[in-house]
Amino acid sequence: MTNTSTLARDGGRRASAPGRRRADRPVRRTRLPVWSIPYILLIPGLVVIGALLLYPMVQVGIMAFQKVGLVQISGKKPATWVGTENFEKIFDNEIFWSALRNTVVFAVIAVSLTLIVGTAVGVLLNKLGRKMSTFVVVGIMFAWAVPPVAQGIIWRWLFDAEAGVINWALNLLPDWLSSALFGRATWTDEPWLNDAWSIYMVLIITVVWASFPFIAVSVLAGLRGIPAELYEAAKVDGSSAWRTFWKITFPLLKPVFAVLTVLSIIWDFKVFSQLYVLMGGPANREAFNLSIFSYAEAFRSPPKMGSGAAIAVVLTVILLVVTAVYVRQLVKQEEM
Repeated sequence: MTNTSTLARDGGRRASAPGRRRADRPVRRTRLPVWSIPYILLIPGLVVIGALLLYPMVQVGIMAFQKVGLVQISGKKPATWVGTENFEKIFDNEIFWSALRNTVVFAVIAVSLTLIVGTAVGVLLNKLGRKMSTFVVVGIMFAWAVPPVAQGIIWRWLFDAEAGVINWALNLLPDWLSSALFGRATWTDEPWLNDAWSIYMVLIITVVWASFPFIAVSVLAGLRGIPAELYEAAKVDGSSAWRTFWKITFPLLKPVFAVLTVLSIIWDFKVFSQLYVLMGGPANREAFNLSIFSYAEAFRSPPKMGSGAAIAVVLTVILLVVTAVYVRQLVKQEEM
């Protein structure tokens, strides 16, 4: 019995000894530096951005210095390098300066109105109860979710000369009131989408209608983060609503307004789909903006993709300059 138990104990030790040696053996693990982990996680996103954004931008930049026409597109001849010839041609073209003026004026008006309307709606939403605010937010976000082409179709139908709702509604006004407000009594067959100024009026309405919900929801989110004690103190001091907005709301939401302004500038400078639909294609040259002008040069017969790419490069440079100047001013204000 003693020998059996001793052997059993020895055998147990011998059987378990290799297991202990394997458990005690240190496991080699390759560890990455902590600082490299965020950069590694960014690689998939950078690859997607490079494939979808950077590569096309580089190609457009190269094409702006080349002659790319129908012969080059068909592959019969390679694209030829022409230097700055494309830029010289578009700068000598009167349509370019007209399109640039239309782009800048439209962007200034549309961005201003979008921010004003969106901020006003955001402040009003903050005054509503939680349930009613949620209901209104869901309702206005439907407008923001409408695709740009569908926006153009909706408002082109509303302002249609023959079957448009706008002409029908204006004709319902009494003649004396319509004459006093607009200088005319009848609106039958009014061609809103023939002249450049009326096209851009409709375009401004379209863009503001579709863009202000995003501004309103963003402002509402910022207002929800402001302590209520500040408004209570201002109310006790007898501050008016206008003074409270400029002394409390606006300074605290300045970072939000900065981001919204930059995004609105970028979006409104390069509006294309809505204007294309409202115009019915690149037909009215007086109503061109830089995006439509670039499209017309690149794809309308005879196609001149080098000139179209040059216009796109000019538009991109303008956006970068405007955004950089605006952001720099904001940084200076924050430092002061």
